Amino acid sequence: MSLTIALAVCLAAALDRTVREPPSAIHPVALFGSLVGRFDREWPMARLVGTGVALALPVVAGFAVGGMVSLASLAHPVAGGVLAGLALFTTTSLRLLLDEAAGVIEASATDPAAARERLPALAGRDPSALSPALLRSAAVESASENLADGLVAPLLAFSVLAPVSLALGAAGAAWIKAVNTLDSMLGYRTKPVGWASARLDDAVMYLPARATAACLAIAAGSVGTLSRARPWAREPGSPNSGWPMATAAAALDVRLAKPGHYALNATAASPSVADAERAVRLVGVAAGVAVAGTAGWLLAAGWLLAGGWPPSPAGVVG
Repeated sequence: MSLTIALAVCLAAALDRTVREPPSAIHPVALFGSLVGRFDREWPMARLVGTGVALALPVVAGFAVGGMVSLASLAHPVAGGVLAGLALFTTTSLRLLLDEAAGVIEASATDPAAARERLPALAGRDPSALSPALLRSAAVESASENLADGLVAPLLAFSVLAPVSLALGAAGAAWIKAVNTLDSMLGYRTKPVGWASARLDDAVMYLPARATAACLAIAAGSVGTLSRARPWAREPGSPNSGWPMATAAAALDVRLAKPGHYALNATAASPSVADAERAVRLVGVAAGVAVAGTAGWLLAAGWLLAGGWPPSPAGVVG
C-alpha cells in the first residue's frame, strides 16, 4: 500500500511539473465549476439552498472520485495508484500558480497594463488603479495564499486519509478541492447563496492555512517569522488567508497591501521586482517542503501500519 500511495504522489507531482494543467474541457475542477455555476443566481431562501449546496456537492465529488479509485484498485493496485495520482494532480496546482505570479511580476516592471490584464487570473481584485508595486504585492499575496488551497489542503487531506484507504485519500482531496471551488465561486458577501460555502471553507482551511505558513517559514530558514507574522495574520477579513500572506511578508521583509483592506508589515517597503521574484521562489520551496513532509509522513504511516512500532508481542525478546 505504501508503494502505491508513493506512486500516486510522485505521479501527481510529475504531471504538475510537465503538463501543468489538463485542458479546461476535461478538467474535473472546471467541470465541477460549471455545475456550481448553475446555483450562482438569486434564490428564495438563499441561505437554505446554499447550505444544501455546500454540504451536498463536495460529498458528491468525493464519492465520485473515491468510487473510481476503489474500482480501479479492485482491478489492480497499480491502476488504483495511477488513478489516485491523477485525482491528486487535478486537485492540486503549483506550476500554473507560480507561472502566473511570475508573469504578473515581470510585466509590472516593463508593461504595467499587461500586468493589470493578467492579474484577475491570479487575484480577485480590481487591478485598474494598481501601481506596479501594488501589482507585485497582489501577485505575492496570491501566490502565498493560493499555496494553501492549491496544494497544501488537498495534500493534507490525502496524506491523512490515504494510509487508511487509497480511495478515501483521493476522495478527501476531491472533497476539499470542491469546498474551495464553491467558496471561490459563491463565497462573497453579495451572494447569500454562498454564505454556507464561505463558512465551510473557513473551517476546512483552518489547519491547511497554518500548515502553509509553517512551510513558508521553513522554506525561509526562519521559523521565528511565524511569531512575527502572527499579529498581521489577523488583519485580512478571512480567518485563514492572512497566515501565509503575513508569513511571506515577514520572511521577505516587504509590505503586502490590499488598498482599503489591510497592510501587512506596514512599515516595510513595497516589494521590488527582485523581492517579488524571491517570493515566487519562496513559495516554490515551501511547496517542496509540503511535498517532502507528505512523503515522510506517508512512509512513516506505512511503516507503522505494517507493524513497525510498537513491536508485536511475538517480536519482543524477554
